[in-house]
Amino acid sequence: MSGPLAGIRILEVGHMLAGPYCGMLLADLGAEVIKIEPAEGDIARRISPHWIGPHNAYFASLNRNKLSVTLDLVSEDGQRALRELAASAHALVANLRPAAIKKLGLTYDALKVVNPRLVCVALTGYGLDSPYADRPAYDYVIQALTGVMAITGEPDGPPTKTGYSAVDNSAAMMGALGLLAKVVEGRGGQVDVAMYDVMLSQLNYLAGAWLNAGERAQRYARSAHPYIVPAQLFATKDGWLALFITHDDFWKRFCNEVGRPEWLEDERFATMSARRENREVVIAAIGALLAERETEHWVGRLAPLGVVVAGVETLEDALASDVARAREMVVSIPTDAGTIRAVGNPIKTQGEASRYAPPPLLGEHNAVLLGRGAA
Repeated sequence: MSGPLAGIRILEVGHMLAGPYCGMLLADLGAEVIKIEPAEGDIARRISPHWIGPHNAYFASLNRNKLSVTLDLVSEDGQRALRELAASAHALVANLRPAAIKKLGLTYDALKVVNPRLVCVALTGYGLDSPYADRPAYDYVIQALTGVMAITGEPDGPPTKTGYSAVDNSAAMMGALGLLAKVVEGRGGQVDVAMYDVMLSQLNYLAGAWLNAGERAQRYARSAHPYIVPAQLFATKDGWLALFITHDDFWKRFCNEVGRPEWLEDERFATMSARRENREVVIAAIGALLAERETEHWVGRLAPLGVVVAGVETLEDALASDVARAREMVVSIPTDAGTIRAVGNPIKTQGEASRYAPPPLLGEHNAVLLGRGAA
């Protein structure tokens, strides 16, 4: 591999999403990521009904550019092989329950004897040590426990999860950040990233409002912002429009373009604070106006003025967009069984072209890295 992390060796022990995504982000940047799997492999190898030859589409979306070895980490031979790999590694990412991480010797305390400069990252639900440490933790549960579900959805509807795995993906990125911080520092040690902590940290200003002013986080209709008005979804004649007007200069541009200059003089509409105080009246007036024409009409008129506006697109539309094409965010990875199409690396570095290798077959690199055949 080439890239800014070329020459960095990282071991990955995990399954499904958070650990593998963390590893893939690092592999995309040039690190040699060795995925350590049990004989039956990461469960993600079988989770999707979609296949490209031997490659499961779910697994492929999270494990490209990696090497795979199979080890029984419960056995003496497996532990010996783990220590041999750790001796030459810069870091290890473990995405298991704390009890399993400790039992399998995937902590800094267990491995520093073979490599004192090793960085060990534990990606867990609630941290290596906490009252909930060994409870099972999945994206859904963390969203429920941290208030994310409670503030998502329509005010009169049930609590709602995000439309994608926000917790797992966010924890993966935090894990990669913590890992690289320690590698740059040049000292080994334990990095402890809890999914619970990650989501609380991302509720930053909402948490701050409660902690400092006693303001409860709440749901607003059509995904509205708690402080900025208008900043939400509006129904148009043929779909939905996201409109986000952050300050009064853009409000002036908006009012003049849509033929409502009187809103600039109306004390209920004229300033950001006034619009917030009169949210229902303002939103009703804007909603009635925007419902008269199609989404594309409003985007075509408002976007050139610098007003933050967009139609609500599907994932399929986004993947086919000019922006995705220009940013090379949909890539093709050739394999012997056909082409795997995937979302590309979001980090672009000057002078470095992203390279994509297929996800590894189970135990594909046993002979090279362990001196034995695949399990």
